[in-house]
Amino acid sequence: AKWAHRFLLAASLGFMSFWNIYFALVLIGSVVFNYGFGSALAAFSANGKKASRRKALFGAAIAANIVYLGFFKYYNFFLDNINSLFSTHIGALHILLPLGISFYTFMQMIWLTDIYRHGRYRYGFFQYCLYVTFFPYVVSGPIAYHTEVIPQISSEAAGRFNIDNVCRGLFLFSIGLFKKTAIADTLAMVADGGFSAAGTLTFTEAWLTSLSYTMQLYFDFSGYTDMAIGVALMFNIRLPINFDSPYKSLSIRDFWRRWHITLSRFLREYIYIPLGGNRFGECRTLANLMITFLIAGLWHGAAWLFVFWGFLHGATLCLHRLWMKTGLKLNRVVAWLLTFHFINIAWVFFRASNWDNAVNIIKGMFGLNGIV
Repeated sequence: AKWAHRFLLAASLGFMSFWNIYFALVLIGSVVFNYGFGSALAAFSANGKKASRRKALFGAAIAANIVYLGFFKYYNFFLDNINSLFSTHIGALHILLPLGISFYTFMQMIWLTDIYRHGRYRYGFFQYCLYVTFFPYVVSGPIAYHTEVIPQISSEAAGRFNIDNVCRGLFLFSIGLFKKTAIADTLAMVADGGFSAAGTLTFTEAWLTSLSYTMQLYFDFSGYTDMAIGVALMFNIRLPINFDSPYKSLSIRDFWRRWHITLSRFLREYIYIPLGGNRFGECRTLANLMITFLIAGLWHGAAWLFVFWGFLHGATLCLHRLWMKTGLKLNRVVAWLLTFHFINIAWVFFRASNWDNAVNIIKGMFGLNGIV
């Protein structure tokens, strides 16, 4: 099992180095300083150090992760906004965004938070390093908790060859590969063509563009997840599912229980509930929902369009919560149509390269640029 761990760790770091070794170096740096913070936090908890010291160390660890992520992903975004707001001319840095930094940063923040809350979860360095760098999910998830993966890595069965798991893993991987290459990549040609000609799309073309992207995104991301789960299973590691037929949802709340399930779980347990959840009255609950989804939008990318996409989902979740209090229920078909078309329209802002493109496509979808 020890050599199986070392092999997988070397394979994972090699995987991150294929495009650019810089990605692997950034990942290793994140792992090392987080492991140091986590070990110190666990030692403080074990020695019964004062709560104020533990809190200060935990705050420093979380702040370091936010600064680390913010520098690589958001530095130029905030700099551009400062230049626009104050008419300054501060030069941007040529920063290459490391693959998967959002995912592995969140995973390590979960580990640090669990140590702070519960005072345990101290692991060996190689176990922890493999958990963070494991190549099937390090780039795009699913966001697996340390309590789900490290016990499997540490089990006796981890280093054994299991033909059943290999066959099941190949089966899942094949489904994901087909979703990605045969369906998503085909739809991408239609979606990319439509978004590149956003100013001239008629009603029919705009809907073809938006629906193509909506389906492309699902088959691309769920296909990747199927491949990640399949590859991990070949190494006797079971990852959590990430999609559960999200476009069958009958409400926006139901959608977020089915779409990117591991991200929804993280947002609920490590952002929404710590903000207060639904424990402090209706106004505070609605505010917490909105803050959570604004963060979710910004997490997806350093652009105001992503923030606006998060705002749309946050506002709709607030409206849905208020609607549920009335006790009224929609017909299932009507509920599905409303939910799906809202999601489809919101994805336009997620995909568009700028505000003008997004607005032009929305205009086309409402027939303002002609029908045929």
